Amino acid sequence: MVGNPGSRRVALFTDAVRAAGLPGPRVVPWTEVLRTGGADFGSEEIVRVDSPGEDPEVDLLLRGAADPTRVEGSARWYARFMTALRGLRGGVRLDDPGELAVMFDKRLCHGRLAAAGVPVPGSPTSGPRGAAVHGWDDVRALMRGHRMSRLFVKPAHGSSASGVVAVESAGGGRIRATTSVELADDGALFNSLTVRRYERERDIAAIVDTLAPDGLHLERWLPKASQRGNAADLRVVVVDGRATHAVVRTSRSPLTNLHLGGRRGDLGEVRRAVEAAGARWSDLLAVGEQAAACFPRTLCVGVDLLPAVGWRSAAVGEVNAFGDLLPRLTGLPGSGAEGLDTYAAQVAAVLRRPPSGAGPLRTAG
Repeated sequence: MVGNPGSRRVALFTDAVRAAGLPGPRVVPWTEVLRTGGADFGSEEIVRVDSPGEDPEVDLLLRGAADPTRVEGSARWYARFMTALRGLRGGVRLDDPGELAVMFDKRLCHGRLAAAGVPVPGSPTSGPRGAAVHGWDDVRALMRGHRMSRLFVKPAHGSSASGVVAVESAGGGRIRATTSVELADDGALFNSLTVRRYERERDIAAIVDTLAPDGLHLERWLPKASQRGNAADLRVVVVDGRATHAVVRTSRSPLTNLHLGGRRGDLGEVRRAVEAAGARWSDLLAVGEQAAACFPRTLCVGVDLLPAVGWRSAAVGEVNAFGDLLPRLTGLPGSGAEGLDTYAAQVAAVLRRPPSGAGPLRTAG
């Protein structure tokens, strides 16, 4: 696997491989890949690419920013990450570099999902021909032109809600925004674990104008279902085409990410709410599987489902290439992954199919 030695992800996947009775995987550090321009794998090696995140040295090599809490630099991160992926040679891949390139560009990912008929929030920036956003003035114009009084402004190449700004129009033409971005006095932007609200339009404009050179994606802010008074969404992990794990995330803010104060909700309560509304839980999971099917050569993805008010339907917010870090979460009943965590489910999926390039297994050039 390509990853950061000592990270939680590498440790959890290594444990899953060993629990399956296999030797631990050979770990190729991201620092080595980035410094040498790639890595070589034997034709018999099955290669898992994992997140380069949570390592300051790797972040410096990708973004070029000495301070890992800075928000800016996602376009540079994306370009260097894509170059690194192209430098991985040989082996049988559990992902496809072209699919990763789409997943890490929210504009392209949204466009691919929409073209496949996957329900997604409306967006004027969707796809390769979507509207370009050069700053706050463009956001304001698109809000008016598409009648979006509430929307999410997202860095096109961001992750973990970094730089995401939830914008809503208030009375009298006023604008307010909710985000984890901290705007410093000198105009620099920093990631924060505190979700804050900006009420002055000039502050919101300063944040958006600073983010815009890295690329921005706009999405209509859909009203979401709630659980116990908090907004709720779902992270559904899809392994080899099947929804195997799900977690409910709830929050009082528009950002439900667990590291920003969101909490795990009650999945059983969600299932009961879906069924009480006359819908089927399997239909919601099928939306996640439909999104994952847009990336057929990648073994595992994490799909963010946005359940509509009333729990009868859901849209897809994002598809995450590295959305499987859910420690101690075991598989859904009937999924075939009962008793397995997300990593063990992936190992089991690989062992069920021969390494011949079938399905998501891909021989890299």
